[in-house]
Amino acid sequence: MVAAMLRGSCSAQVCAQQQHLSGAASRGAPLTGCRLLARGVRAVQPRSARLATSELRALAFEPVAPVADRMESSVAQLDAQQRAALAEELGYRTFGSELPEDVSLGDVIQSLPKSVFELNMWRAWGAVATTAASVVLSVYLIAISPWYLLPLAWAFAGTAWTGLIVIGHDCGHRSFSKNKLLEDIVGTLTFMPLIYPFEPWRLEHRYHHAHTNMLVEDTAWQPVPKAEADKWGPMQSFVYKTLLGSPLKLWSSVGHWLIWHFNLGRYTEKQRPRVLVSLAAVAAFMCMGFPAIVALSGWAGLAKFWLMPWLGYHFWLSTFTVVHHTAAHIPFKPAGEWNAAKAQLSGTVHCDFPRWVEFLCHDINVHVPHHISTKIPWYNLRAATDSLRANWGQYMTEAKWNPRMMKTIFTELHLYDEDKNYVPFDFKKEEPFWAFQRRVLPSAT
Repeated sequence: MVAAMLRGSCSAQVCAQQQHLSGAASRGAPLTGCRLLARGVRAVQPRSARLATSELRALAFEPVAPVADRMESSVAQLDAQQRAALAEELGYRTFGSELPEDVSLGDVIQSLPKSVFELNMWRAWGAVATTAASVVLSVYLIAISPWYLLPLAWAFAGTAWTGLIVIGHDCGHRSFSKNKLLEDIVGTLTFMPLIYPFEPWRLEHRYHHAHTNMLVEDTAWQPVPKAEADKWGPMQSFVYKTLLGSPLKLWSSVGHWLIWHFNLGRYTEKQRPRVLVSLAAVAAFMCMGFPAIVALSGWAGLAKFWLMPWLGYHFWLSTFTVVHHTAAHIPFKPAGEWNAAKAQLSGTVHCDFPRWVEFLCHDINVHVPHHISTKIPWYNLRAATDSLRANWGQYMTEAKWNPRMMKTIFTELHLYDEDKNYVPFDFKKEEPFWAFQRRVLPSAT
């Protein structure tokens, strides 16, 4: 159960904006969009009215109204204008329309130019050199930074270290080299400083790609089933709701890492020898690397030079994964209703991040084509995205990383709901923990 809960981390409600539900049509008011508020999802007021309301609440410290009255219709039923308004209100650039049932994943793959599948060893090894240099630079910056600049040095280090797993990520998908042994070696070495066993990750991640957004089966993230949440005791409820219903969610990959990658019982007899090699590799780094750091800089140095960058890396790993696979309109489907093309094309979010982050993380945020085909190397993802936009752009969801989108994820996307996709933990009655977050977390785009 712990595994299911920690791997679950998306949920919210789909807010469909329809005139007969909002009552706007009967009053003659134009229905221009919908806004996710603590009270639920309702038609957008004129800007002046929204500003006046927020100013009055700020002056009077009026409590935010409880969550109530969810809309029942699917985003798939909205027209293009309504979808655009809804996307804007939730912090996205676009919400894709529903992909037709007769479109297969093979059809989408066939539309991509063959050039995006071509391997370029100069680009592959160039990424290794870039990441190696940025990791060395990050350690130097940590060493020379005064205490008040250490957070900046750690932020850079965590981002640079994320480049390590992206290189290993391509190795695991066999899109780094034509030599599988070389890919295994490079993948194992790049994962070692992160204490991430390469082969267990490769097997688990491959399963995620084969079952993206499939209810129960997807190993990356799952919305929490209501029935499961009802079984939580007070302490479990506090821990899970705090971790999965707040900005702490952006470190939840630490739990995923612990649960999924160190249990030999998860692997077959055939898989175990390679798994043991990966476990031995990370154990070797811990046995040699950690004592060396402590010998040179003390136990505080271990926190300074390894733990803080490692937490920064997990911030990006969690953030990328949550953003790529969590949105109010993207459903998790049971196996019998799951459609590969819809899950990979329409169920994966393209999100732009600051360019320096994209550079250090080798465009891992350009994620939709990676879910169309894992054989596309990182340096061809942008060209593949351009092709997808030209041929399938109306079905794609895109965003620029922003506080409003993250606030929606933190405060609304928690529990699985068959009809609405997601509802928040406090869908029955608003609770102070989320009322506070809805009030104070920024909503800028």
